[in-house]
Amino acid sequence: MAVRLLSGEVSELCLGKPELRWIPAAATVSDALTALKRSGDSHVSVWSCGSGSSANSACVCVGKISITDVILFLCKEENLADPFKAFQVAVSDILPKGSPVIRHLEPNSSLLEAMDYILEGTQNLVIPIQNRMNSNSRKKFLNKPSAFTCDRHNGHQQYCWLTQEDVVRFLLNSIGAFSPIPTCTIESLNVIDHDIMTVNYNEPASSAISYFYRAVAEQTSVAVIDEDNKLIGEISPFTLACSDETAAAAIMALSAGDLLAYIDCGGPPEDLVQYMKKSLEERNLGGMLELMDEFFHSLMSSSSSSCSSDDESLSTRNVGTVRYYPARRSEAIVCSPRSSLVAVLIQALAHRVSCVWVVEEDHTLVGNVTFAAMLKVFRNVAGGGYSKPEKVNSFKQ
Repeated sequence: MAVRLLSGEVSELCLGKPELRWIPAAATVSDALTALKRSGDSHVSVWSCGSGSSANSACVCVGKISITDVILFLCKEENLADPFKAFQVAVSDILPKGSPVIRHLEPNSSLLEAMDYILEGTQNLVIPIQNRMNSNSRKKFLNKPSAFTCDRHNGHQQYCWLTQEDVVRFLLNSIGAFSPIPTCTIESLNVIDHDIMTVNYNEPASSAISYFYRAVAEQTSVAVIDEDNKLIGEISPFTLACSDETAAAAIMALSAGDLLAYIDCGGPPEDLVQYMKKSLEERNLGGMLELMDEFFHSLMSSSSSSCSSDDESLSTRNVGTVRYYPARRSEAIVCSPRSSLVAVLIQALAHRVSCVWVVEEDHTLVGNVTFAAMLKVFRNVAGGGYSKPEKVNSFKQ
């Protein structure tokens, strides 16, 4: 029964999925930030078109970008002095190098094939939405930043994308097909990853920047711990994505523990903001300090101005707009080594996290369980096919 389920078409997972929001690869980081804040999505897709004028000059999705990517880009040494200049860089220049994280897949491809690609490192599978063609003839994208606010691909086939979470959620609906595996403990199934990223509560958050890049690449999180290896919280790509560009200044100015408070839901407390400004001054990071001032000034101004124009975009200096993201806490979701696979799976889906931390009764950190590790268990039921590749540094920037 499990094998039959995994042999089904991925189009079954696309029912009800929204069309992808997109920006052209030539768009600037400022354009991407505008699109992200307006849409409320955690990511927007990045597309590139062929140079030909025929219908065969297909547009392809070449990547995705989130506010987390923008934050980490601003933290690069060359952008610290003048972060405003960084907003004018083309999006294509900041996409991760190395193995692509986006792959196009036909709707009649099997779920098994989709899982294999995900387990090889693909984060998003771009699937054509069937029977959703625009009435106009096929045209190529308008390859200019001003066109990025359009939800449709200018006459092209419409697409959605599938993530690890989508596949895991689909499998949960038929979890009985994999019995008795889902009721086994994560410890007995050997799905706990002990090769985890941690940063001490009192260490500078900037010391973990390389970990943040790796967390984005591997779709996991960085654990914040105390001196006794007790779990305090987590800094995840999704939590950062629910913040704003000033989180870059927070990373450069605060400790890992204080960064948790800054990116937590409800916004940073005023005393922490003032402490940040003083720390930035002491470290001669005037550019980051100016970024904070510009953002909070424009945030206050935005409440009395209209943001409805489709042609409006972020200027070089004015990079703040009202956020539409749901609040997201930096509190870590935890389980026990003796928790069942299905219990951990439900936890991850309920809290919309890509990994669940495994702790002992005294909260000592043991490791984590990721969506990828869970998918590998279900994939192995079908036998053959996937074998875990060697871990590579695909998060190089």
